[in-house]
Amino acid sequence: MDVLRHNREAWDRQVAAGNRWTVPVGPEVIARARTGDWSILLTPTRPVPRDWMGDLRGLRVLALASGGGQQGPILAAAGARVTVLDAAPAQLAQDRLVAARERLEIETVEGDMANLGAFPDASFDLVVNPCSTCFVPDVRPVWREAARVLRPGGALLAGHVNPILYAADSGLLENGEIRLRHHIPYSDLTSIGEEERARLVSPGAPLEFGHSLGDLLGGQLDAGLSITGLYEDGRPDGGPLDELLPCFLATRAVK
Repeated sequence: MDVLRHNREAWDRQVAAGNRWTVPVGPEVIARARTGDWSILLTPTRPVPRDWMGDLRGLRVLALASGGGQQGPILAAAGARVTVLDAAPAQLAQDRLVAARERLEIETVEGDMANLGAFPDASFDLVVNPCSTCFVPDVRPVWREAARVLRPGGALLAGHVNPILYAADSGLLENGEIRLRHHIPYSDLTSIGEEERARLVSPGAPLEFGHSLGDLLGGQLDAGLSITGLYEDGRPDGGPLDELLPCFLATRAVK
């Protein structure tokens, strides 16, 4: 299966359905960002620490797999020179909508987060990757490409799904029962059968992949980055697993 094509089309449908990660920010958010009052999310609820980014004015920022009219426009309103790369055309259209409405300069590029060939080496001061690597089968090429396009001293800020969420039996979780079942790495394509996939994965939904911490964190180190910050986060609606441990984390890594 062509996972990139499937997930591109799936996220276009998510835009039409109003998924929370596809809803553009309003004018009031942009107005506050222009005065220095802003924040962005890499994970469901916890804002990124401001000292992870510093003064954005004039910085070249790649919002990686970050379409939807949220992070990119906020960073642009805060003074950054923003390029948004996403696989889904409808997601990029949301960024262009906000840019036109607010008179922001944002470049949008349709592409694969694991192949940043459109950009030369050392193109960006900052790469911002909201939790999206769960939609690619192999996360390590994403880190290698992010490291390549970062200038020396630049930083990668990335959100991640804790692999424990994929190790758990999602069918039982829906009924409040926690049972570890799946090996990590996990894949919607190979870790469950066709019948179970039809029951658990909504029609037209993006395919997901649960990566090991060795690939999520160690992969960044192997790409030549140094992890300088980490925090954990949970889901706003919670669940039995969330009551035991945070199901998301975010990292800051420097080239």
